Amino acid sequence: MKLIILDRDGVINQDSAHFIKSPEEWKAIPGSIEAIARLTQANYRVVIATNQSGIGRSLFDMETLNAIHNKMLKAVNQAGGRIEAIFYCPATAESNSPYRKPAPGMLREIGERMNLPLTGVPAVGDSLRDLEAAAAVGAQPILVLTGKGAKTRGMDLPPGTQVHADLAAVARALTTA
Repeated sequence: MKLIILDRDGVINQDSAHFIKSPEEWKAIPGSIEAIARLTQANYRVVIATNQSGIGRSLFDMETLNAIHNKMLKAVNQAGGRIEAIFYCPATAESNSPYRKPAPGMLREIGERMNLPLTGVPAVGDSLRDLEAAAAVGAQPILVLTGKGAKTRGMDLPPGTQVHADLAAVARALTTA
């Protein structure tokens, strides 16, 4: 089995400057659910790594986060895909948490829990902090142009960052190579 790490907001679902605070606000980016199914069927273990500071800001609670994730998991399962695990950091940026991306703690924990080295593992995100966390653990940073990705593209990206239009394009590239 191969591993792929995906950010959530802006990669799998539409992002919002006001946070995704309810299952009703969670809306899949066209093609992203099918992309996860394609990756699953190509023997990828799909894991989510997402900053969720809305919890730390008291914008929503754990029950709501679980309901949002259950909606995502149900959509993925119905499409024939599987998300193996969801890792999240509820801390705000001001907390300096070692688990909040761009810090590499959350990704290191994924490697430890999956008992896999992260060297070269595709790590897909739409923000610079996603790519920096990937690079810090030796994973392959992949930028998608959905969410904040178009804006991020103009920044100083980690060396070797791949750029794709969206998660569907990433899945096609990884499963037809």
